[in-house]
Amino acid sequence: VQLVESGGGLVKPGGSLRLSCSGSGFTFSAFDMRWIRQAPGKGRELIASITNDSGRTDYADSVKGRFTISRENAKNTAYLQIDSLKPEDTAVYSCTAHRRVGQNEYIYQGQGTQVTVSS
Repeated sequence: VQLVESGGGLVKPGGSLRLSCSGSGFTFSAFDMRWIRQAPGKGRELIASITNDSGRTDYADSVKGRFTISRENAKNTAYLQIDSLKPEDTAVYSCTAHRRVGQNEYIYQGQGTQVTVSS
């Protein structure tokens, strides 16, 4: 099982990035996907989620209106479009895959990609 994030980098305030999360070794289309981030010295923050069939998306208030989560099950990939970036968006962004089968919960997480917002 592997989740690999990409697309991070250094961007100026007001800029945009598109993060990708590529999954392998599991049935990607059966899993809900989430993006979380962790800023220096802070705890993890759940910022966006999408159901396995893209039927529902949810966002943290801190990113609502600026971030968009999506997925392409045919490509085993989830995305996070991040616009109007602010310095406080600087963090390591990771994707996680979630599936509950009966009483069993399966969770996978990638290693993360760094996003730095600075002028």
